[in-house]
Amino acid sequence: MKFVVSSTALLSHLQAISKVINSKNTLPILDCFLLELQGTTLSLTAADSETRLVTSLEVNEAEGDGKFAVNAKNLLDPLKELPEQPLTFEINDSNLETFIYFHNGKYNFIGQSGEDYPQPKELKETAISLSIDPQVLFSGINRTLFASADDELRPVMNGVFFDITTDDLTFVASDGHKLVRCRTMATRGEERASFILPKKPANLLRSILPKESETVEIKFDENNAYIKMSSYTMTCRFIEGRYPNYNSVIPQNNTNKVILDRLVLFNALKRVSVFSNQASNLVRLQLSNSSIVVSAQDIDFSTAAEETIPCEYSGNPMNIGFKSSFLIEILNNIPSTEISLELSDPSRAGLIIPTENEENEDLLMLLMPMMLND
Repeated sequence: MKFVVSSTALLSHLQAISKVINSKNTLPILDCFLLELQGTTLSLTAADSETRLVTSLEVNEAEGDGKFAVNAKNLLDPLKELPEQPLTFEINDSNLETFIYFHNGKYNFIGQSGEDYPQPKELKETAISLSIDPQVLFSGINRTLFASADDELRPVMNGVFFDITTDDLTFVASDGHKLVRCRTMATRGEERASFILPKKPANLLRSILPKESETVEIKFDENNAYIKMSSYTMTCRFIEGRYPNYNSVIPQNNTNKVILDRLVLFNALKRVSVFSNQASNLVRLQLSNSSIVVSAQDIDFSTAAEETIPCEYSGNPMNIGFKSSFLIEILNNIPSTEISLELSDPSRAGLIIPTENEENEDLLMLLMPMMLND
């Protein structure tokens, strides 16, 4: 088997799929890329035990067909240091000895049999299809992923929940303290369905989707999904279990509402939170008619700070405490210039909602309060 390929084209494709490979694998062959040549198309695959990412590129002067596995480090590390030039791969079909010739040198190593590389599971006949615009999918994952958990005891919280109805698609993520619900009316399913996409494939999609322009096809059954993009195909295993009823934790009839500039609050929190207790990160919001006083203190070190922010407030004067790092993270992930903070009382969750949503999008973020020692 023999082919010629551009070094930078090969490197960019390998780097995109290399994030799938774990640092420690139970199967040694998963430390490798799988290379498969058919005609002039070279398919490149990287996988772990649950996620698989495949991409392909065109090569020149191809002779023979076949597949073989190459240690990812052996291929990726030297390629990073090579300038753009054609690389000639020559593979001995009998013992998989591989030579890579370039402008002023060559690399030589032994490949592994491609037959040993694990194959993806087939979807069941009951599989459901969903077509989605890549930017809508990117936006939904990007808005919610930061709120997902790292909880070994409740694995269902460690990903993004896709709630598909015949009217819309809702992305949800929560770690029990904060929750993000992003509903898009730009996509709808043919029937009611749902799945939990784990954090790793969600992160991979977040890095790939901005470069995609064609409709993404997601085909899934209860356990697995095939996500087909123009340049990549991803196979992944879902997190199994029932996602909690997220709508039931969103408080209704919030009579106290604040409208204020998102960046002004964001910057004030970043400054004031420096003076909060490092263990709790607690900041206090003191709400009155036309202003919010943001304050924090650390009694152990005798430090304190407060800032006053102008706002539009309708409701009763109240004090509420939040973990500053969570509130900063939420504000950082809202696209609008102004936000509405909706509260019922200091012991119930606060809703943070953009005053202007993106087109066909309905975004809501929720944060649980912290107890104040008054």
